[in-house]
Amino acid sequence: MTQYLAYNRVRIAGFGYELPPHVIASEDLEAALAPLYRVLHLKPGQLEALTGITERRWWDPGYPMHAGAAKAGRKALAATGIDPGEVGMLVYAGVCRDHIEPATACAVADDLGLGPEAQVYDVSNACLGVLNGMVQIADAIELGRIRAGMVVSCETARSIVELTVQRLNQSPTMENFKHCVATLTGGSGAVAVVLTDGSTGPAGHRLAGGVVRNAVAHHRLCRWGTDTDNPAHGTMRMDTDAPGVLEHGVALGRDTYREFVAAIDWPGGRPDKIVCHQVGAAHRAAVLQAIGIPPEDDFSTFAFLGNIGTVSLPITAAIAAERGFFVPGHRVGFFGIGSGLNCILMGLEWSGS
Repeated sequence: MTQYLAYNRVRIAGFGYELPPHVIASEDLEAALAPLYRVLHLKPGQLEALTGITERRWWDPGYPMHAGAAKAGRKALAATGIDPGEVGMLVYAGVCRDHIEPATACAVADDLGLGPEAQVYDVSNACLGVLNGMVQIADAIELGRIRAGMVVSCETARSIVELTVQRLNQSPTMENFKHCVATLTGGSGAVAVVLTDGSTGPAGHRLAGGVVRNAVAHHRLCRWGTDTDNPAHGTMRMDTDAPGVLEHGVALGRDTYREFVAAIDWPGGRPDKIVCHQVGAAHRAAVLQAIGIPPEDDFSTFAFLGNIGTVSLPITAAIAAERGFFVPGHRVGFFGIGSGLNCILMGLEWSGS
């Protein structure tokens, strides 16, 4: 049975985000992959042609995830005028974390000066983590347990991409290259999303509801972990069956969207604007075609930010809002999907605040 989300009291008050300082062009990665390109007789420009990604950003080596998340969180609090003491729940939702324990959220909450009554914890669900965190905070707001909450995330692709480049140059086969192209799209960044019941901060944008579905039979299509059975040891690696992810991810998205349209029952039968998880050009085209949304109604950032995992959708929404892509009265869809496969589609009613 499809799981439906419905809210009457929940508002998205605002966003905050932080971009890393180092811009890494696709041609920079190709230069680092020169041994592989020579063996496979690949021409420069293949990476951008395959993905539609021109560049992505990286943090300094060793940059702590809580630091980026806290910077984004401070920006979100400043933008909404909400005092840290009013935040009743803070969820850190990144795939990348500072330690196995304690929760990275603890360091973020400490940096932001949250009060001792706040719930503080991590959530991990591949690229869907921030939307999962938003659902948990929205549920708590709807139940009247908290007035305001914040989801934060910080992702770094630097280490896994550098390890992947080494691996490809050491074993330069076309099979390895196909399984690693998705990894090479990885970018870095940090984001924060503040949700309230409307009693504090700006009136915000009403979160109407959404739909949750999964296709967990396909959980083997994308894996990021160590090359041993012990997650605390070994060399990190990521392998992705990109055609499989595209095929089954789009099918899951299409099914979820069909349920969403029926459940939310907006005039016109669809959102006015949408923001999707940012993967690449082929994925975007396939998703939009499957759900019948024209490209001009979708805002994308993957060309210059790459795939930032959990940060991708919310940071794209924040940039879209800054650039006036949404206007008061727009019905906006947040379309999130992550490895597993899991999907959440949220509907917002955009306001002037």
